[in-house]
Amino acid sequence: MDPALELVDVVDEDDRVVATVTRRDVRARGLLHRCTYVLLHNAAGEVLVHRRTDTKDVYPGAYDVFAGGVCAAGESYDACARREVAEELGVVGAELRFLFRHRYRGPGVDAWGAVYDGQWNGAVRRQESEVAWQAWVTPGELDRMLGELSFCPDSR
Repeated sequence: MDPALELVDVVDEDDRVVATVTRRDVRARGLLHRCTYVLLHNAAGEVLVHRRTDTKDVYPGAYDVFAGGVCAAGESYDACARREVAEELGVVGAELRFLFRHRYRGPGVDAWGAVYDGQWNGAVRRQESEVAWQAWVTPGELDRMLGELSFCPDSR
């Protein structure tokens, strides 16, 4: 299915569903919706960083520390977080810990986001249509990258 035609719940300022529309409508009209952000780290304390493909509809080519994405209509934050790390990174079975919800308003995105972290020491198999590159980096290397590269503004 064309991702632009996927159904997405539109929510109000209290994160209550008020309508269901296509992802295309959410993007075109800047509608408030739900999404997830998952930060993965390994036992060595490294963080998984990736670069989005140049074909992404939001922040193409930007670097990111979070896997995640838009919640499908009727999908819980927890289910979306698990689905997104499985789809984007091939990570299945990581224990994800909910941290907090975050209200983001910025270029191209108006969303309630649920933020998670998880430890993963297994293989990472990126989805080539969404992730152009990924690597485990130390916190020091991440600080350097944040100063030199373009990262998704909603992740900063």
